[in-house]
Amino acid sequence: MDEPPSVLDVEVFDFDGPFDEATSLGHAEINFLKANVSDLADVWVPLQGKLAQPCQSKLHLRIFLDNTRGGNAVRHYLDKMEKTVGKKINVRSPQTNSAFQKLFGLPPEEFLINDFTCHLKRKMPVQGRLFLSARIIGFYGNLFGSKTKFYFLWEDIEEIQVASPNLSSMGSPIIVVTLRKGRGHDARHGAKSIDEEGRLKFHFQSFVSFTAALRTMKALWHGQSRSMSPEQKARIVEEESDAKSLETEDSGSFVGVEDVSMSELYSSALSVPMSFFMESFSGGEVDRRVIERTGCLNYSCTPWEPVKADVYQRQVGYNFDKSVSSYRGEVTSTQQRSRLPDKKEGWLIEEVMTLQGVPFGDYFNVHVRFHIEDIPSRSKACCCQVKVFSGITWLKSTGHQKRISKNITTNLQDRLKMMFSTIEKEYAADGK
Repeated sequence: MDEPPSVLDVEVFDFDGPFDEATSLGHAEINFLKANVSDLADVWVPLQGKLAQPCQSKLHLRIFLDNTRGGNAVRHYLDKMEKTVGKKINVRSPQTNSAFQKLFGLPPEEFLINDFTCHLKRKMPVQGRLFLSARIIGFYGNLFGSKTKFYFLWEDIEEIQVASPNLSSMGSPIIVVTLRKGRGHDARHGAKSIDEEGRLKFHFQSFVSFTAALRTMKALWHGQSRSMSPEQKARIVEEESDAKSLETEDSGSFVGVEDVSMSELYSSALSVPMSFFMESFSGGEVDRRVIERTGCLNYSCTPWEPVKADVYQRQVGYNFDKSVSSYRGEVTSTQQRSRLPDKKEGWLIEEVMTLQGVPFGDYFNVHVRFHIEDIPSRSKACCCQVKVFSGITWLKSTGHQKRISKNITTNLQDRLKMMFSTIEKEYAADGK
């Protein structure tokens, strides 16, 4: 075996001889990514079909995979892919591959080729990470405690297209992956839509490295296509010839997934009503003036949309002014708004931010939580209490974590001070 298979399709026929018509008794699919290779040595597989299902028919199989490449199977596969697309592909570390396999429950022979920070677009975008391996394309996101995880096979894909940027994608081009009819049922919860032909469509957007992600996806998809003609392969090489390598976005290693730890970053009692403070998250003029005053340009946001009872979400995007970051990076964030628990009078604003165009931006996500509570008082000097918590989710390992964390924390504190001061000035200017 030169490279590990993804699936094995089996069909059982009733056949009496060369002069008798063969009748299908049932069919089955063996998914090598969902089964341990050792278990396949003796396995009973339920048959699907009109004749097989009423009888609950099963097929007894003994499957043995012989690795003819020895310990160099991964390198041989990458060498083959490099010849197909005309560029070098780096090998990930054993620790990275182990974390990837554990995340998706994959067998030990599956290896990660690349991974990218992006958003999965359904009704509301989900921040997460796209994982590309030799046989699968997978997505994992953990947004406000709600986890999204799925994968499908490269050979399930019928086409990969690019859709133009729009308001809902915050100006980002969209990679649209369309599966073949009847494929990817286990991943259907991640699909944006199902077209008139019954095909699942997945939308991925807001990549830190859009071009690198698209090139890698197309190269791996076409590399799995056994029906591709030499002319098609030549065209792919020509299209990709302007890139020298299918390297990862950066040299860091994927470190697995875990819930973020939040700590109090800033707290202040503001002499403004809670209702006015919430205008800084409304998308209106106060919101725009506050965010511009804190050093953010080209601000855009989507309307708040309900995701469940009394919980709303929106997307926010802006660029840093040079006074905030010399790199003038771009921020894409998802905000969630809900009432405080325990019947308290107030709001909870949670935010997950992705930074683009800054060094190590793809290594982490920044989490911010605003705890806004109304304070009854006889005096007008204090009307609401705001506590801000923050945390960082590290997606890849680096020796600079402490320095980067300190830099982010300091910047957030400075921006929060400016934000709160601006809100109080806006309130005073309005004469309320």
